[in-house]
Parts: sequence; C-alpha cells; structure tokens
Amino acid sequence: MKFTIAWGVVSAFFGLHLLIIFLIGLRFVTPYATEARLIQHTIQLTPRLPEPTLVTAVLVEQNVPVKKGAPLFQFDRRPYQLKVQQLEAQLAKAKQDVRISKADVAAGAAKVKRLKSELTYAKYQQKLSAGLAKQGAGPEEDAQKWAAQVAANEAGIVEAQADEQRARLRATSDIGGVNTSVAAIEAELALAHFYLDNTLMVAPEDGYIINLQVRPGMVAGEVRFGAIASFIVSADRYLLANFFQENLKYVKPGQPTEAALDLYPGQIWTGKVEAVWQGSGAGQMLPSGVLPTFNYVPAEVPQGQFAVVIRLDDPEQSKFPIGMQGRATIFTNPDSPFVWMRKIGIRAYSWFNWIYPFSG
Repeated sequence: MKFTIAWGVVSAFFGLHLLIIFLIGLRFVTPYATEARLIQHTIQLTPRLPEPTLVTAVLVEQNVPVKKGAPLFQFDRRPYQLKVQQLEAQLAKAKQDVRISKADVAAGAAKVKRLKSELTYAKYQQKLSAGLAKQGAGPEEDAQKWAAQVAANEAGIVEAQADEQRARLRATSDIGGVNTSVAAIEAELALAHFYLDNTLMVAPEDGYIINLQVRPGMVAGEVRFGAIASFIVSADRYLLANFFQENLKYVKPGQPTEAALDLYPGQIWTGKVEAVWQGSGAGQMLPSGVLPTFNYVPAEVPQGQFAVVIRLDDPEQSKFPIGMQGRATIFTNPDSPFVWMRKIGIRAYSWFNWIYPFSG
C-alpha cells in the first residue's frame, strides 16, 4: 500500500476522531478545575457596645489558635459598671416605692373611714344646731358652722378616696406579676448587664486571628463602622473548585476527587464531592426600574462556571490555610481508563509546581 493523499485524509480524519473520544472522556469522566481555593468561614468581630469605648487590653495573639469562649479583647468596664450600679439603686428605690404605695392604700382607706365618721358627727351637730336655732334656743351661726363642716367633710372624703385610688393603682400596676416601674428598671438593668458582659469580647468559635491590628488605646463602638478584626473559624473548611457547566453533567455528591495544592508541590490530596452549587451570579438580576439589556457574547469569551464543594479526606485540616489555591479533578466513573490519564495530568501539575508556580 502506498501512502496517498486520500489515505492521508482518511488517517487524519480517523486520528481526529480518536482525539475527540479522549477529549470527551476526560471532560465528562474526569472534570478538571483549573481554579480551586480553600474556603474557611470568617466571623467579623464587632463590639456590641452602645457608645465609643476604649480598648484596655488585647488578650490574643495573631496566628495563635484559641478555643471557643477564650477572651480576645477587653474594653473599658467603668462606664458600664457605673450604669449597672445606678440602675441597681433605681431598682431598690422602685421596689421601696411599691411598698410605700401599698402602705398609702391602707392609710388612704383609714383616712376615708375617719372622714366618714367625722361627716356623720358633723351632720348630727348640724341637725341639732338647726333645731335649736329654729326654736330660738341656740344661735343661727352654729347651724351655719356645722353645715360648712358637713360640706368640708364631704369634699375631704372625695379627695381621700381619690388619693386612695391613686395609691391602689400604683401598687397594683403590674405585668406578669411584677410592678411596671420595677419591670421597666429590671429590663434596663438586664441591658446594662448585657453591655457590661460585652466589654469582654470572647472567641465565638475555635479559630484564630490573622493581621491583628487592635491595640490598647484605640476606641471602638457605635461611631466606628465595621469590625475591628476578622476571626477565622477552624471547623468546616472546604475546597471550592470551579468547573465549566457542561462538565458537571455526571457529577454527584460522594464521588471521589483529587486535588493538587500549590502550597504542597508534589503531593496529591484525596477527597469527596459534597455539593454542587446550582447557580452563579451571572443569573442574578437586581431589582431595578431599568429594563435589562442583552448583548451578544462572542463565542471565544469563556462561559460562566459553577462551583463544587470538595471535602478533603486528610484528618489534619489545620494544614489547609484559608485562601490556599490549586487544581482539582472529579472521577465520575472511577473504573474508567480515562481516570489514569487525568491522574497523570494532575500529578504532573503538582510536580511542576517545584519548578514553576502554575497559578489556578
């Protein structure tokens, strides 16, 4: 057989089809992410204080792991301690006022009873004086005097009853069985204790702080916007890898993965797919009064990618710092021969990191 142009075209056509088989197999059996980053949860440490407050002590060092509840920053306690003492005094006074109101109720009832007795006596004297004056046996002035006394006693009874009612309302004004004045001050006192407790900021989780810029003497609080430090949580870290959308057709949670991390040239880290993030920011439209416009996207512009959460198997998770980069691959069919081709490729990337930093 002689090599002819026809045979050359047939051979090239056959060879291209063989390459397409390998291309499809690698893309769908072993999806490959050229960008993977180690993600850790961070907590923004913001003082929960109602007013600007002086930082008096920094009780943590940067890059040093701390346990949940460990003290981090101490703020000036004095303004909040004084507020607590002030409200404690007001609470004691309010409770004393409740007892005084109850005593005022008893005193008011006794006063009403006394005035009613005096009214009865005044009415008797008025009647007696009026009879004597009519018979000429007594002066008319006495009858008028006792008539005025009767009116005064009646007015005094109305006033005493009103005073008794006010005292009773003060004594019986309650919510949930607690006097309203007492309850209001107790609520203020509880809030004051809350702020006093928050003058000591503690670690919300196990973790650490990097780039610690807080120093004694700085002022934090209401007028300072944002957090004073970022706390990196040690638990629940994961590798987030970006894949082209069509390559995720057969990807499912639980499938094995391998990752080459730039921090560790020459090493491969195994893991498993935990979840596929079904969406990206390209599909989000913000509420607006402006109608959306759609522009032609050239074919050579890369399409949007979806992220896949990968949990690495290594039990010592502290060796994977936040923001660490690398590449990752997923084996949708671990028994496929394409797996070995991808294993060779990702290992070559890892070993080449000894020579040249292939950024993801």
